[in-house]
Amino acid sequence: MSVAIAVDAIRKSYAGAWRRPAREALKGISLSIAAGETFGFIGPNGAGKSTLIKILVGALRPSAGSASIFGRDVREPEARRGLGFVPENPSLQDFLSPYEVLLMGLRLHGLRFSDERKHCMHWLERFDLAAVADNRLRGFSKGMLQRTALAHALAIQPRLLILDEPLSGLDPVGRKDVVDILDEYRGQGGTLFFSSHVLHDVERIADRFGLIHRGQLLTIRSPQELVADQADRYLLRYRGGTPIAHCVELRPGLYGGHARAAELPALIAEVLACGGVLQEVEASVSLETAFFRTIASTDEENS
Repeated sequence: MSVAIAVDAIRKSYAGAWRRPAREALKGISLSIAAGETFGFIGPNGAGKSTLIKILVGALRPSAGSASIFGRDVREPEARRGLGFVPENPSLQDFLSPYEVLLMGLRLHGLRFSDERKHCMHWLERFDLAAVADNRLRGFSKGMLQRTALAHALAIQPRLLILDEPLSGLDPVGRKDVVDILDEYRGQGGTLFFSSHVLHDVERIADRFGLIHRGQLLTIRSPQELVADQADRYLLRYRGGTPIAHCVELRPGLYGGHARAAELPALIAEVLACGGVLQEVEASVSLETAFFRTIASTDEENS
């Protein structure tokens, strides 16, 4: 099976500036993604997800290490032929229309169709943009701009899609539609590498996922491995009180932790002792549980 993306010991450091220390954003990342695979890249804000993606698409140079796409070094322009890319915040010229954006993508990739308008409209219809195909992007909502960028990426018939937070700015209906389209792309043999904070959607369509935290790739797993590892695991959430061991703050005032059945009574007792109010305890075999457990254990080891 051919390799779509190969990353070998990638490091990226940023020099310090006035009152700002030097920072190492990526600390020796290595991974391999096969052609036809869907790989979900997850991690907290600032973990290094966007930095690695920018290196893959040629927008940043690594400080050390190498990366290639279908055997070509990412520094070569030819590596990006057939690559559909959507950044976290697409910057589209607002004087263009969605149709013109898609048409420009076809021309940049050297694609020709007997009926270019029909081809572009097919993708605009898929992303519910047909009614505004010839309207200027100026005044479009963030969700509409996101869907335009996704339609542009798929209209070039990519062999590889790299998407940085593709569901950002979409409402629940739009998010479901996009996940369905990406799942269809995956089913047709396309290769997909995407980052996302929406863990449920990563779990739904990814063949494997990688968890990055503070510039380090902590684990690469498949959903099947996740299920096997989390047998007899429970997720506990509580409000108020103070943080306790093995629990992380999910959002201000809300904490979550995991435990096996035999450990639950002791964990609940800790919650009550710290002044917390127990919100829920549920059996959980999910990417969310693995995410918080891995982050918490890593922080504990490094503290």
